[in-house]
Amino acid sequence: MLIYPITENSRPLKLFIMSTLRNKVQLIGNVGQDPTITDLDKGKRVARFTMATNEHYKNNQGERVTNTEWHTVIGWGKLADIIEGFVTKGKEIAIEGKLTSRSYEDKEGNKRYVTEVVASEILLLGGNTNEE
Repeated sequence: MLIYPITENSRPLKLFIMSTLRNKVQLIGNVGQDPTITDLDKGKRVARFTMATNEHYKNNQGERVTNTEWHTVIGWGKLADIIEGFVTKGKEIAIEGKLTSRSYEDKEGNKRYVTEVVASEILLLGGNTNEE
């Protein structure tokens, strides 16, 4: 008896799934500041904001500890328009995208390295956490 592997687009399904999972980031957290929108050449737009994600655990003394990580998120084109219209400081959101790293020279000539999340999808989850 021959068993043929399940395929997708003529590739074994395992390879197809693994290729779609490469460099994929999913985050749920709160927006750290109102987005900055930049209009570039030829009508391109980019939105940039920070996002905090929290991890909770109990330490050796049984106390609840919160670890907060900050991420810089970038959105291009139509996504930048959506971010501009709906994303504000404190809003809970989910994003999906990929990690990118780049370097640049600051004003003093020092080389700086940056890792950012380039968003491909965004989901607005909750209201502003800082609303009264």
